[in-house]
Amino acid sequence: MGSDPERHGAALVGRATEQARLAALLRRMRNGSGGSIAVLGEPGLGKSALLAAATTGTSLRVVRLDGYESESDMAFAAVQRLVTSLHPECGMLPEQQRRALLVASGEADGPPPDRYLVGLGVLGLLAAASNGHGIVCTIDDAHLLDPESLDALAFVARRIAVERVAVVFAGRDEAGLAEHLGGVPQLVLAGLDPDASVRLLNRAAAEPLPPSVALAIAQATGGNPLALIDLAGESLVHELPDLGMAGEPVPVGRHLEAHYVRRVRQADQAVQTWALLAAADSTGNIDLLAAAGAELGLTLEDADRAEVAGLVQLTPTVRFRHPLVRSAVYNAASGVERRRVHRALAQAADRADLTEAEAWHAARAVGTDEEVAARLNLTADLAARRGGLVSCARLLARAAELSPPGEARAVRQVGAAEAALAVGAAHLSRRLVEDLDEESADAVTRGRALLVHSSLALLRAERDGVMSGSADHLRAADLFHGFDDVREQDALLRAFDRCSSADRLMTGVTQAELGRRMLAGADLDGRWSVVLRGLAALILEPYDTAHPKVRAAFDAVLALPDDEIMYFGSVIAGLGAYLWDDGGRTAGLDRAARAARDQGALLVLDTLLWIMALCEVYGGSLHRAGRCVETHREVRVAMGYEDANVPNVAVMAWSGEPRELVEAVADGAGALGFGGVQFSGIEGLVARDLADRRYQDAYQRHRPLVEEPFLQVTPIWYADFVESAVRSGHPDVAQRVAQDLARRAAVNGMPWCEGAAQRALALVSPDDEAEAHYLASVAALHKTLAETELGRSYLLYGEWLRRVRRRREAAEQLRLALRHLRHSGAEIFVPRVLAELEVLGARADDVENTDAAPPLELTTQEHTIARLAASGRTNAEIAANLFISPNTVDYHLRKVFQKLGISSRRQLADRLNA
Repeated sequence: MGSDPERHGAALVGRATEQARLAALLRRMRNGSGGSIAVLGEPGLGKSALLAAATTGTSLRVVRLDGYESESDMAFAAVQRLVTSLHPECGMLPEQQRRALLVASGEADGPPPDRYLVGLGVLGLLAAASNGHGIVCTIDDAHLLDPESLDALAFVARRIAVERVAVVFAGRDEAGLAEHLGGVPQLVLAGLDPDASVRLLNRAAAEPLPPSVALAIAQATGGNPLALIDLAGESLVHELPDLGMAGEPVPVGRHLEAHYVRRVRQADQAVQTWALLAAADSTGNIDLLAAAGAELGLTLEDADRAEVAGLVQLTPTVRFRHPLVRSAVYNAASGVERRRVHRALAQAADRADLTEAEAWHAARAVGTDEEVAARLNLTADLAARRGGLVSCARLLARAAELSPPGEARAVRQVGAAEAALAVGAAHLSRRLVEDLDEESADAVTRGRALLVHSSLALLRAERDGVMSGSADHLRAADLFHGFDDVREQDALLRAFDRCSSADRLMTGVTQAELGRRMLAGADLDGRWSVVLRGLAALILEPYDTAHPKVRAAFDAVLALPDDEIMYFGSVIAGLGAYLWDDGGRTAGLDRAARAARDQGALLVLDTLLWIMALCEVYGGSLHRAGRCVETHREVRVAMGYEDANVPNVAVMAWSGEPRELVEAVADGAGALGFGGVQFSGIEGLVARDLADRRYQDAYQRHRPLVEEPFLQVTPIWYADFVESAVRSGHPDVAQRVAQDLARRAAVNGMPWCEGAAQRALALVSPDDEAEAHYLASVAALHKTLAETELGRSYLLYGEWLRRVRRRREAAEQLRLALRHLRHSGAEIFVPRVLAELEVLGARADDVENTDAAPPLELTTQEHTIARLAASGRTNAEIAANLFISPNTVDYHLRKVFQKLGISSRRQLADRLNA
């Protein structure tokens, strides 16, 4: 059949286009930039040949990471091999990344690292190993990688920019490989065209075949290179046209497997058994296979004879000549034979202290067996401690399958579902909880399963489940009651989160019922009692009596350590808004986001950035909201997603998106049960109405929300409602709401609330009292982060001054409004200001808007990096913020300096007015 190099060369016949794409990738790297590509296709299409051709003869450093089935449930197994091969470079990484890699690899103890932090560490490791000359990391059989390693390497592939690093994947599109590699350029291999197929067939055959026969074979195999090469030397090749295979291509995998089974069956029994042993293991560890073989009475001579038979290669590790050979050997064996070799491998792994391998093989050697299930449970715990939640989920799922029916099985099923859910493996999680036998599960296990069901509904945007989320969490809390106080209080806290998601669309429980259940949970002796008592007061009590309890809850949350506060984004936003504490809210969310970045917890950061953007719309700056959206997009891309899970409709409305689009997206969110998104979009449209002086529209749109208030959200909109009510002829309604807002300001003493209340009072006051309120409003808002609100207060003050014919003062206040509105990014109000100035015959004096757009010709990413650098961040800090490497930051900064004609960060700060 020829040597492997010969076979690789033959398999590349007709692959000129694909070779050119891989060559271009390596050429770019030699020119100072990196890249990635995924070669996908069915068995036998030449993926391995392309990888070999891409790196043959190159001076670049090549690191090979192949996937193995027996490692597919061993968390970060491939990363461990990478760290081992590049261990000297680990010392060059930041401590947090280095520690994450070592913990994930099992070389150090510590908190389980997030998979994206491991990915950032792998990116840094490969960048350090490139050493200015370039490094290529090839991953063959990528579909067999453990999911944690695959996610880490996919993260690297998406973030490569200027590093001289290339990552090349090759694999079958199985186990969701293409989905895992979202955002990585993909090269999908198909069969060769007829001309190339015939050339390859004749090249591989002992003698040229008649054209009609060669064409029939090409059509029968669908142009599969491996099929053509392997069939060329077989007597079967002359029979194909007579077997009716000249029409539609047959499934090559099934046909070739039968072909390989015949070849294996020609060998003696010892070689067949040794091949089955290697097929069951697939790690390529010759020592492990030799020890397992000894259990079965085999010797290394049997391994040598398997190599001579063309089934395997023994050096440097044991590898089958093609995945289909291994598949054929394993699938052709009986269940009895497979269990026998797995037992031998388990015993050998146990003697070698390979805990995970021993458990993996033991699980495949038995049916129901509690002892083996317990060992798998232990292995799952080891995976979780290394941050391998997908592997943990798979191992627990297998442990559950091996467990006898009963409570232990149910606990393992739910534990597996929780681990799968934590990394977004929704299909696996759903299957596990749906298979749960609730009659054998205790109350706590049923409560955990209920929470998984509820979280899956939120993740999959299932309307009924989104709206019933709070009720589901209360039911779970009831199941935990008396058995697990920690879980009960946690479920009650998360009920508040789900309440915020559904808003007025919440079903199955009223706001009052939710508050009363939280208050009952606060009586438990638990660490969340203060927070629950504050949330209950927020719902149940008048503002003046609730305020001190809510403040105590807010302070307790802000005092949490970093690794906990990052999970409290919704609570920070809700309590901070209720207290009108814009400074505390922003500081708390910033610290939570920073903690999530440091931990590499991108799924958590994704949610936090969404919340932060919304908070900046109400009580902040539209520019800061835009930066949150921009970073949110970067995080989504780093995780392999293109779009936001749920659009931030309020930001869309304030950013000037077409009204019809905003309304459609808001309605769509409501149709999925996300009332919080829908109603924030409606409020954004109210702001648009006010900006366009459509006061009657604003009032009609806003009135239903104010008449049906929702927790802490509605009072933040009171000043807007007062403006629309006054300008549309409803002074009595405006007076009532303005007084309510003023009472809140008197209780909380916060400048943000005071500024909003004073603006509302100015609108409902007679002219001889209004000015004092306007002045108090702008004075209070100058002490806050609410720059958009400050600009709006200046706008209304200027409009009032024009109405009372104080034209010069009006122009002065309107210019201040223009400055602050532009600086905050609230461009939707700028035309209203300019129209007022035009009526006055005054000039806008070209108020500078330094943040409105990237300076000069900077790209969005260059502008972001420049802004962070101007604020004093180091390259390493910027890299951590944006989930890129310091090399990429340095590259972009050099481009920024060149474009702006500057040479220092100090000049950069001056240029950006930082």
